[in-house]
Amino acid sequence: MGKRYTQFKQNLSYRFGGGDLKHVGSLGLVGDAIGAISRHIREKDLMPGDKLPSEALLSKELNVSRTVVREAFRSLAAMRIIELATGKRATVAQIDHGAMSLMIEHGVHTDQINIQQIYDVRRTIETRIVTLAAIRRSDAQAAEILELAEKMRGSAADPAALMEHDLAFHTALARASGNPVYSLLIGSFQGITRQTWPVGWKSRQTRESRDLMVATHAEIARSVAAGDPEKATAAMSLHFDESVRALLTAGLS
Repeated sequence: MGKRYTQFKQNLSYRFGGGDLKHVGSLGLVGDAIGAISRHIREKDLMPGDKLPSEALLSKELNVSRTVVREAFRSLAAMRIIELATGKRATVAQIDHGAMSLMIEHGVHTDQINIQQIYDVRRTIETRIVTLAAIRRSDAQAAEILELAEKMRGSAADPAALMEHDLAFHTALARASGNPVYSLLIGSFQGITRQTWPVGWKSRQTRESRDLMVATHAEIARSVAAGDPEKATAAMSLHFDESVRALLTAGLS
């Protein structure tokens, strides 16, 4: 396993250009610097928190100005590949959903993707998430999910608080799935969800429809806590049926 994984990473590095810091391409100086720094992270097996070479050393190794290195650093930081802090050397970043979230919001606001397409993808992902969460969740995670469902019930009269508990609920389910990729994906949808959630809530104009939304989350939580993937999946599917209906009623498509 270890030898195969090492070979895989070597192949990946080769596929993305391989070579040392002095490798030069045709994407412009900043683009070349970004590629060289990314390769350095892969080839040196740097992990989150590990330090990168200084701007001065990279400038010398790449034969470019420190301004070029600085711009490359800024681009990599925007992509959440590295962390920048004033007065400190750049470090390898923990992955997060920030860049993906911006891409999704950009796609929606420029009419390249629409809300219904996002919810179609979310439905597929989140039904799988609850299946895994029901199988893999720890007792502590089950308790957290149940608590968030109860907080949703208790904040039904406060839409802003309800939305925050709702977002936290779905994030907790993703963590309980045991697959960090799902956490990234769910996080990436939160930016656009913060914009669509109030619209969907307002379109649920009856007490019955609002109570159903909260009750469905409670059923998901109970099913996950009980270790019942079939009931959890059925409840999540119902949740998305109702959510899509609410958004269509509000005119979002």
